[in-house]
Amino acid sequence: MKCVIAGGNVKVLGRAVHSLSRIGDELYLEPTESGLSLRAVNSSRSAFAAFLFAPLFFQLYEPGSAGPDTELFRCKVHMKSFLGVFRSLPSLEKSVGKCLILLKPRASRLVLQLHCKHGVTKTHNLAFQECERLQAVFDTQRCASRLCAPARLLAEAVVHFPPTLAEVTLGTGTGGRISLRNYVEDEAEPSKTMVTELWLAEDEFQSVAVAPGSHITFCLKEFRGLLSFAEASNLPLTIHFDEPGRPVIFTLDDTVLEVHLVLATLSDLDSSSQCPSTNGVSHLPAPPDDFGDDLESYMAAMETSEGCSEGPPSPTFPLRTPQPAKSKPQQQEEEEEEEGAVPGTPPHKKFRSLFFGSVMTPGRPGPATTQEVLAEDSDGES
Repeated sequence: MKCVIAGGNVKVLGRAVHSLSRIGDELYLEPTESGLSLRAVNSSRSAFAAFLFAPLFFQLYEPGSAGPDTELFRCKVHMKSFLGVFRSLPSLEKSVGKCLILLKPRASRLVLQLHCKHGVTKTHNLAFQECERLQAVFDTQRCASRLCAPARLLAEAVVHFPPTLAEVTLGTGTGGRISLRNYVEDEAEPSKTMVTELWLAEDEFQSVAVAPGSHITFCLKEFRGLLSFAEASNLPLTIHFDEPGRPVIFTLDDTVLEVHLVLATLSDLDSSSQCPSTNGVSHLPAPPDDFGDDLESYMAAMETSEGCSEGPPSPTFPLRTPQPAKSKPQQQEEEEEEEGAVPGTPPHKKFRSLFFGSVMTPGRPGPATTQEVLAEDSDGES
């Protein structure tokens, strides 16, 4: 795989990496015919983000060649190593004119070259690990509620919440109004708890199609990261959600970029006793009541299809003409409850983690004929 990013798009890539760094400790790179995909997932499988950069985003894009029985090579690298290349966003805009990303499977190296002013070239050789495809299973068309708003509106709304706030509740009211409120534990004493709540009118959104009285609670840390990217890119943010306990999906769409952020939501006591509505390819039963205080991990296999399409010129990002070139639920042990704690996704709450697919490649060892996953992806391997 070889791709060249020029001009201001280098900073756009840097912002995407900064946003993904709030999700997980590993960055998944997957070159496809439809573009370069960057993905991240947290250790509890309750947050997933994917950035897909179309070929028109690059000055040069060569995904590589794949045999008749094999797929394109994909890998994962440590997030801190990749983030270090794009650490200073102002410096990227001022001094970097071009970025080269070269994936060398035989040398087991991911090469990133920053071509700076005055003929200076910075080369970073990163070690990577070959991995399977990672994909969250969700379907935005099956969500009962949908909101679309300018990113600046939501960014100005969440600024009223303290940086240490873990979760926020999004709710709907009469007249199409939308509320944002900090989540308060049921056990908290009202006299010692500060509640911050704000309401947004329907006319402040680009579109509102919500179920009356619906509400969801999700983690704020990952949401802030996506808002920073969306606001800097001047892209509207769309929120797809259903009942509590079902995933909430945040999307950004542009001609050369497609972004998905999927977060687990806090399930209510009333909705946890009922079978959740279907959202996604996998049709899995609701977890039993004794799973309530744990972060469940579900793994499901799903094959995704990519199609290459060229649309009109992007109004947001400068374009360059490319040169030719079914699983079973797994109950966690009690001792894993403490190990599952990650920043932005506090444990001891009724968060239902997402469904993720890990698909083996036909040309590599492992079962690839069925969608049953016999073993989970080990994120802790070095």
